[in-house]
Amino acid sequence: MIIFLIRAAIYVGTAALGLLVTSWILPDFNLMLSGFLVAVVVFAVTNSILTPFIFRMTSRYAPMALGGIGLLATLAALFVAQLLPGGLHISGVTTWILAALVVWVITTLGAWLLPLLFLKKRLATRAARSKQKLMKP
Repeated sequence: MIIFLIRAAIYVGTAALGLLVTSWILPDFNLMLSGFLVAVVVFAVTNSILTPFIFRMTSRYAPMALGGIGLLATLAALFVAQLLPGGLHISGVTTWILAALVVWVITTLGAWLLPLLFLKKRLATRAARSKQKLMKP
């Protein structure tokens, strides 16, 4: 359960980082401070829900597009997060495409690299405890 919570926190953190970096890079990607937390949570939850759904639909109807599932889910999550007022505003087709790409790259790298840092220590501790229990007479 703790590992699940750590993974969830990592994902929300990388989503926040992805949205922040994108707002710094792209001038038409506006992230308002007042709605930042709501935009991050809505984006993270929507992306988590839509990714399996888009995977299922894509594998059934368009198997050639399986590689773009993360980008499609990120684009859809950005759209849903933008629907709530006061958090996120994106204008321009180019900005939409670049925003999806930048946020996807950051969240993907975070999902791959950060668990190695945080969970490696936790798993090593768990393995050491198991070893100590086995060695006790």
